[in-house]
Amino acid sequence: MIRLFLLLALTSSFAFAETRPNVVVILADDMGFSDLGCYGGEILTPNLDKLAAEGMRFTQFYNCALCGPSRAALMTGQHPHRVGMTRWTGLLQ
Repeated sequence: MIRLFLLLALTSSFAFAETRPNVVVILADDMGFSDLGCYGGEILTPNLDKLAAEGMRFTQFYNCALCGPSRAALMTGQHPHRVGMTRWTGLLQ
């Protein structure tokens, strides 16, 4: 009876184990909102459209004319203005 209980206790932990999701982040410089077909663009992007249909799409976001703020947001998990990536005055002096 004890062996059966131990066997059930050990195997039940595997039954409730969570699988980790696969995460793919695609960062493209100089791409507008409607450049992809899944967002209503005229350019055919069938592979990216398939990824968007089978995965999660972000619909509330903003962009910047430079790539630095977007990269800073990905690396820190914060908005670019919180880590000082929007203060461009004085950088070129």
